[in-house]
Amino acid sequence: MRFEVPQFIEIEDKIFGPLTWRQFVYVGGGVGAAVAMFIVLPFFLFILFGLPLALISAALAFFPVNNRPFSFFLQAIYDYFRSKRLYLWRQRSTHTYSTSPQKTISDFGAPNAGGAKKNAPAKKSITSLARRLELEALQKPQ
Repeated sequence: MRFEVPQFIEIEDKIFGPLTWRQFVYVGGGVGAAVAMFIVLPFFLFILFGLPLALISAALAFFPVNNRPFSFFLQAIYDYFRSKRLYLWRQRSTHTYSTSPQKTISDFGAPNAGGAKKNAPAKKSITSLARRLELEALQKPQ
């Protein structure tokens, strides 16, 4: 027995002509509120309040933001202004990496053997070498 699997489940069904149920409710509510304002309020107040209402209802019905409904965008704005936005940053150290003067073998108390140079650099530890290589790689233009 074969079953048919729905393919386009994200697409809303068109119920009222070219409008989906959600679009119809937004447009119908906006038009109904605008008509009520036109009847009750003076013309200046109708323009002052009715025009933004019409724009918001049209945006809710037809304007997607990043391929998502405008209502999600309005909800994100509301949540942003309602939440706490206190971000604290503490500087852990004054600098990321500092180079210290290179120490010689004689600085570590090792005897100066035979013909070894007095200012010969000591072997660096693996961590300082790794840091230096990382910094050089980060500073290299690509």
